[in-house]
Amino acid sequence: MQRRTLLQLVGAGTVGLAGCSDADPAATATPTTGPAEVLVEMTDSLKFVPETVEIGVGDTVVWETVGSVAHSVTAYESDLPEGAAFFASGEFDTESAARGSYPDGSVGPGETYAHTFETPGEYPYFCIPHESGMVGTVVVE
Repeated sequence: MQRRTLLQLVGAGTVGLAGCSDADPAATATPTTGPAEVLVEMTDSLKFVPETVEIGVGDTVVWETVGSVAHSVTAYESDLPEGAAFFASGEFDTESAARGSYPDGSVGPGETYAHTFETPGEYPYFCIPHESGMVGTVVVE
C-alpha cells in the first residue's frame, strides 16, 4: 500500500476533517467583484431592451443592435447629472453635434456602442431617428 500524507489526501478531496469541508476550496471561494457590463438591446420594434438599467459607478453599458434597423445612442445633454460626461454613439461631444451628424454615429446590425459611467445619477438617452418612442434611462448608484 502506498503511503500518502494527510495533506495529500485532503487536497485530493478524499478525506474530510471534523468541521472542514472536503470540497475544493477554489470552487467555494467568494469571487471578487469589479466593474460590471450591462447589455441593452436595440430592436427592430424601436425599443431599448431593457428601457431602464441600474448600475454602479464605474460600470459599463453596452448597446447592441440586434435587428436589421440601425440606431443611435445619444444622451439628453441638458438632463445629465452635474459633472457627468456627455455620451453618444459616434463619440460626439454634444447632443447638437450628434443630431447634426446623423447618420454618422449610427450603430448598425450586430454592432455595439459602450459607455462607462463615472458619476452617480440618472442619464436619459434616445435614438436620434426613433426619438418619438425609443428612449431609455441609465441609473447609476
